[in-house]
Amino acid sequence: MRTGLVLSGGGARGVAQIGIIKALEEHGIEITHISGSSAGAIIGAMYAYGASWEQILKFFKSVPIFHYKRYARNKPGFIDTIKFYNDFANFFPEDNFSILKKKLYVNTTNLITGHKEIFESGELIKPLLASASIPGIFTPVSFNEGLYADGGITNNFPVESLIPECDTIIGGYVNPLKNIQSNRLRHSYQVITRAYQISLDHQCRRKFKKCDLLIVPKELENYGLFSLKTMDAIFNIGYNEAKMVLKEKATHLLSKKGENNL
Repeated sequence: MRTGLVLSGGGARGVAQIGIIKALEEHGIEITHISGSSAGAIIGAMYAYGASWEQILKFFKSVPIFHYKRYARNKPGFIDTIKFYNDFANFFPEDNFSILKKKLYVNTTNLITGHKEIFESGELIKPLLASASIPGIFTPVSFNEGLYADGGITNNFPVESLIPECDTIIGGYVNPLKNIQSNRLRHSYQVITRAYQISLDHQCRRKFKKCDLLIVPKELENYGLFSLKTMDAIFNIGYNEAKMVLKEKATHLLSKKGENNL
């Protein structure tokens, strides 16, 4: 049976998806296809390569993001995304999709054309860096005669690539939207940010029904995009939520697996 895993973006909250992977492995659910945006693309690539959840979590903890050596100079962003290239080159033995053991779709946004672009072959690292390049914070990444940024801009829950390829689809969504007080919307930038979050949330929720199993850790609404000091807590939230959902619904997945093997 071909089982797909779609992983949304979410900044530091994406670490919850490493916990989801741990829970899936404990339930004996083998993933064959992965589609991810932003942090979900990076975690998906490492998982597709064959890294353990421990190795992936260690990577996220060990790479300093807001270090002065990462600052951008004369580029549109505070952090120079390409300065993370060597961190990824040390993780992956070759900069190519061909080294992956699972099928992977990396979702990006081409800032020149305004279209989403999905990468599944060729060089691996630059598409991953681009997919996680949150506009205004991280600089866009230039390659393939294009300028690419966060896949979440155009598709933060990229389930489409998996639909024709997989018998079963599992979704990990780490951007739950919570109610806020009106005093949190006093300034124009707060309203703009909130509107962007609402737009992304509505875009993604329309696609939840395409998943056979959906994991949305609600507790993540208390954590921000850059809650880097709470990675262990975020990881545990994802793991515990996935365990609970799988305990309730894993029987359905296993029965569907049996049907597809007939």
